[in-house]
Amino acid sequence: MCKLDPYINVDPGTMNPFEHGEVFVTEDGGETDLDLGHYERFIDENLHRDSNATTGSIYQAVIAKERRGDYLGRTVQVIPHVTDEIKERVMRLAGEDVDVVITEVGGTVGDIEIVPFLEALRQFRRDVGRDNVCYVHLTLVPYLAPSGEQKTKPTQHSVTELRSRGIQPDVIVCRSDQPISSSLKRKVSLLCDVPIEAVISAVDAPSIYEIPLVLHDEGFDDYVCKVLRLDTENTQVDLSSWERVVKTIGSTTRSVRIGVIGKYVNLPDAYLSVAEALRHAGYQYKTEVEISWIQAEEVTGMLAESRLQRLDAMVIPGGFGERGVEGMISAANYARETGMPCLGLCLGLQVMVIDAARSLAGLIGANSREFDPATPHPVIDLMDDQADVVNLGGTMRLGAYLARLDPDSQVGRLYGEQVVSERHRHRYEVNPKYRHRLEGAGIRCSGTSPDDRLVEFIELPGHPFWIGTQAHPEFKSRPDRPHPLFVGLIEAALERAEERQPHLIDIETSEQ
Repeated sequence: MCKLDPYINVDPGTMNPFEHGEVFVTEDGGETDLDLGHYERFIDENLHRDSNATTGSIYQAVIAKERRGDYLGRTVQVIPHVTDEIKERVMRLAGEDVDVVITEVGGTVGDIEIVPFLEALRQFRRDVGRDNVCYVHLTLVPYLAPSGEQKTKPTQHSVTELRSRGIQPDVIVCRSDQPISSSLKRKVSLLCDVPIEAVISAVDAPSIYEIPLVLHDEGFDDYVCKVLRLDTENTQVDLSSWERVVKTIGSTTRSVRIGVIGKYVNLPDAYLSVAEALRHAGYQYKTEVEISWIQAEEVTGMLAESRLQRLDAMVIPGGFGERGVEGMISAANYARETGMPCLGLCLGLQVMVIDAARSLAGLIGANSREFDPATPHPVIDLMDDQADVVNLGGTMRLGAYLARLDPDSQVGRLYGEQVVSERHRHRYEVNPKYRHRLEGAGIRCSGTSPDDRLVEFIELPGHPFWIGTQAHPEFKSRPDRPHPLFVGLIEAALERAEERQPHLIDIETSEQ
């Protein structure tokens, strides 16, 4: 799969989470659009940095070629040089083991920045052959409550705009909050010049994971294969595992409240993979996960109130910068002292280490050098071989890295493996100079890098669930294969909820 994004940033890595949402990280260390996280969760294939291309990265490549003289002194123009680069990005994904490249163009038909992408895709059918391209156009069919009718005018206008760019859609997918009637499909078919079976109703569903089943019932997949001349006569579609997931989502019998204590909670998309990973783990226990978004800056003043007390567990996710860190440390402290299950992700592990250093190891003023360069105890710091590079402009550990787990630790039991691979996106690490002091205070470094140099996982023996990881395990969670750490958190949350409110935890039992 491929996402073409019209913005001029080279990648989303430096973009404000409030503006863009989550930065998804691929196995090979690509910082990509959050839609790639959706792709991986739906198709269960690991994507890579080439699966996301932006206007910025495309122009950067074109200008680099011009500087090297690759264009032999010719005038460099949008057509053909930029459009050729866009087409090359799509073709780059067409390896020997790939049958179909699904390419999404971000933005909206009519946006000025999308024009080069539409022109490139118009040319694409000419380049590779009519039977090797299927154009799918997604439109909105709004429902006007006062008149009680659905309007196809937006669809008609967007198709007209698309045609003016030289693209006639093969399939029109109509997003709506109510099913599209047969008469409305005929209208769209007539006015937009597509067969009626190519007008697909994508009505809002209770869960996003129902959408593949909705599209299959509409015949969307069959029609696309027909356009691409793919032989499907002897192919049996097996969606049973996906149907089981959807059935589980609709048959939850229990509920837990999980707090996410973060910096960017005003835009939940900033923690999209975390939220989905929590829900995936809930599916395994037929449990509805109610997420309580808690602003980290407000936690210090909230501890005397009841908001944290009402949680069954908490997640402290990743982030950059000093803002809200003391609130995260307070939340980690609260979870540790009260026995509340807590999972720390990336920065979450670091604030858990800071709390343990201050409260258990007696290291007054312990902090990360990222937040306090003058701290007397930099328990979180840059590695010696990183410091000079970072000062010159910044570098991070990005992508998949191996970790070795203690088999008899809580983390080791959850994974059921001694060597695991997780994706990273961070610059600072647990300072190995303080590892002995932390372990002496009761913290267990239950997972390390293969050379035992870097701390990858920590936990607190005797606590129901107080685990931190330097990685971002949320990126690898799937709806039918939830991540072990999130499964462990939900299990611990259910146990805590059972102890606190045994008459509320099981809806089915209480009804009986």
